[in-house]
Amino acid sequence: MILKSYEIKKLDLEKNNLVLFYGQNEGAKEEEISKLLEINNNITINTYDEKQILDNQEILYNEILSKSLFDDKKIIIINRATEKILNTIENLLNKNLSDISIIINSNILDKKSKLRSLFEKDKKLICVAFYPDTPEILSRFTNNFLRQNNITMSQSHINLIINKCNSDRGVLKNEMQKIKFFCLNKKKLSAENLLKLINLIENYSISELIDNCLAKNKKKTIGILNENNFSNEDCIIFTRTLLNKLKKILKLSKEFKENKDINKTISNAKPPIFWKDKELIKQQIIKWTPKEIIKLIYNVNEMEILVKKNSNNSVNIMSDFILNLVSLDINNEF
Repeated sequence: MILKSYEIKKLDLEKNNLVLFYGQNEGAKEEEISKLLEINNNITINTYDEKQILDNQEILYNEILSKSLFDDKKIIIINRATEKILNTIENLLNKNLSDISIIINSNILDKKSKLRSLFEKDKKLICVAFYPDTPEILSRFTNNFLRQNNITMSQSHINLIINKCNSDRGVLKNEMQKIKFFCLNKKKLSAENLLKLINLIENYSISELIDNCLAKNKKKTIGILNENNFSNEDCIIFTRTLLNKLKKILKLSKEFKENKDINKTISNAKPPIFWKDKELIKQQIIKWTPKEIIKLIYNVNEMEILVKKNSNNSVNIMSDFILNLVSLDINNEF
């Protein structure tokens, strides 16, 4: 059954056990999910990535079968869902989902999508599309936020922030919070400061994601993927940043292969490695041989081409690539 985004107040998780939220407006989806969680007291919330479920179906079935004596309700959220989850959902239709609701969070699904069709046609299921926010909606939110926090900003700066947010209110909220905290210290919000602020978290998230990915820190990598709303532009930035990082690690990996001394390799690195990055880079050098890095560079180039050709699905392509990478055994074929 189809619900419009403004009709979500009709959604009752006590009755609606399977819900599909789809569309590229991650901020709007997160906002509505938060509202649903707020009105459902004494609940257990477990969040998974689709790949985790597909790699181990028992995770989901164990969640359904197990029930805490202290919880009245359990909500399972499956992020970055695609058509691959369809068979799993169909298998759940005949199971008793009493006291359990599953929210499927997917990106863009076209009209031919079997997953979307299943949720739209079955009256027991709920399907909600989240389309990009209009500039008017984002401008209204921005002006209200600035007024409430007594912050003065020119219209050109407001337009700059809105354009940066890729029509996603979640990204906009993050940017406005950064501006709020910056202004609490009574610092002048110049054009230069504004540009630094609206790029700070984005660059940090991508860099942190790449570092943990190459160190094969699976838990941390999945955490970063779940906590950030990456855009199509971010996917290109990710591939370019990853390639530059790999070239640097390749040089260090070759040196380590020759001298067999990881500390000497780090100490002799040019340019010098900042002290807080040394342990993470050690892990990266140890995890990857020069041959494997060269092979990975080729794969990243292929992934970049795929991302550019499939911009509507670029975030899923990037996420699958990352999750496959951190799950990869060193001696296996990539």
